[in-house]
Amino acid sequence: MTRILLVDDHPLVRDGLRARLEAMAQFEVVGEAGSAAEALEAARQHNPDLVLMDINMRGTNGIEATALFKQQFPQIAVLILSMHDKLEYVTQAIQAGARGYVLKDAPGKDIVIAIETVMAGGIYYSANLAQQLAKPMSQDNQLTTREAEVLRHLANGESNKHIARELDLSVRTVETHRLNIKRKLGIEGQAELIKFAVQHAQFDK
Repeated sequence: MTRILLVDDHPLVRDGLRARLEAMAQFEVVGEAGSAAEALEAARQHNPDLVLMDINMRGTNGIEATALFKQQFPQIAVLILSMHDKLEYVTQAIQAGARGYVLKDAPGKDIVIAIETVMAGGIYYSANLAQQLAKPMSQDNQLTTREAEVLRHLANGESNKHIARELDLSVRTVETHRLNIKRKLGIEGQAELIKFAVQHAQFDK
């Protein structure tokens, strides 16, 4: 049973999501919220496994709220559900700690698949977003296997320390790989590197 918190500032949207999800035996909607503050309080009260998060909300938006969840409740997975299909939103969401991004106009089954994928430890994107993210780029071939691995981890929003632990490397070695990746791809800043990683890395679905 996956315990879900719905976060959207439109009650009708939350009602529809609750009805859809609670029709599935494997899901339980344990709370709802219309703002980031309400969502954080609901998380403290209900201890959900996953937050289904909208982006457009008054005050603190869903991407900012995702970052707050990552800081305060790192054990809770956040899945973005949004009308925005621009990759810049996807990039920002992943940087903030989201484990997936589903479009509101996607087929209903996508939400179910996305939740199951995220709870299994994977990352999920709606089909048209995944197609954009998977577009090959010739620069990829310039990277070594290890650099490509580091790039994939960067796309997940992971820190140098976390990447080092996952790949059994020193933090300094990971930093060197990052510098090499930026040099080979002609990338200057950190934000541009993360954007490239999210757009072009190969993800495990």
